[in-house]
Amino acid sequence: MVLGALGARLVRGAVIAFGLGHASGVLAAAPEPWQLYFQPPASPVMERLVAFHDMLLVIIIGICVLVLGLLLYVIVRFRASRNPVPSRTSHNTVVEVLWTVVPVIVLVIIAIPSFRLLYFQDRTADAEMTLKVVGHQWYWSYEYSDDGGFTFDANLVSDAEIKPGQRRLLETDNRVVLPVDTNVRLLFTSTDVLHSWAVPALGVKMDTIPGKVNETWTRITKPGTYFGQCSELCGVNHGFMPVAIDAVSKEDFAKWVAEAKQKFARADGAPVEVATATQ
Repeated sequence: MVLGALGARLVRGAVIAFGLGHASGVLAAAPEPWQLYFQPPASPVMERLVAFHDMLLVIIIGICVLVLGLLLYVIVRFRASRNPVPSRTSHNTVVEVLWTVVPVIVLVIIAIPSFRLLYFQDRTADAEMTLKVVGHQWYWSYEYSDDGGFTFDANLVSDAEIKPGQRRLLETDNRVVLPVDTNVRLLFTSTDVLHSWAVPALGVKMDTIPGKVNETWTRITKPGTYFGQCSELCGVNHGFMPVAIDAVSKEDFAKWVAEAKQKFARADGAPVEVATATQ
């Protein structure tokens, strides 16, 4: 029974991890029990990361099979019963050239797509909007700097306030809302110590550093809810800095922006001042 339950959990984790449980096209990307693979990719960067990972997996398996095969061959071919007088050979030019050249070729095969991916995920030249992320001990602030702009904080929803259907340690009182099919420039900084804003399904993991602005980008391809967390040890409440993002249509995003400007307006009625940064 224990093995049966374990198998069921593994199958469920695989179904969730490979995205088979989201036939409706609306995702809820978050870590799941017994998950075996990445969260379903929801951005061009994450899709390329998954493809690069799969390529590396094939290469690694090939290397492991080759090494294991050579090891078994040596064990059988050169065992003591077949070689009562062992060879005293100390050098073999062909073998030494091969074990130098082949790894170099493998590294070049890995390096070329790796450099392409690093360049692709660095930043976008044609950003359609900008979101600034500010790390604090221990919560996030988000600044929408387009069209006048506004800012708000996002804090963890505590166990006492969690509602049915919400995910413990991943839910925030104010969610980030972003439009799908939109190139979003992401700027990162911090007011105190190093934090790291990480959303696995989007392929984003960027440090927030006091006194510096880091930049990356994303383009969410599927509507849904995406969760992440701080991935840099930043103090006693490091594990209580979740990220929650709602990806909606451009029309719904425009409606949300109009409502958010009212919701997060300053109490004195003055326009919201949003810090901006350029590199």
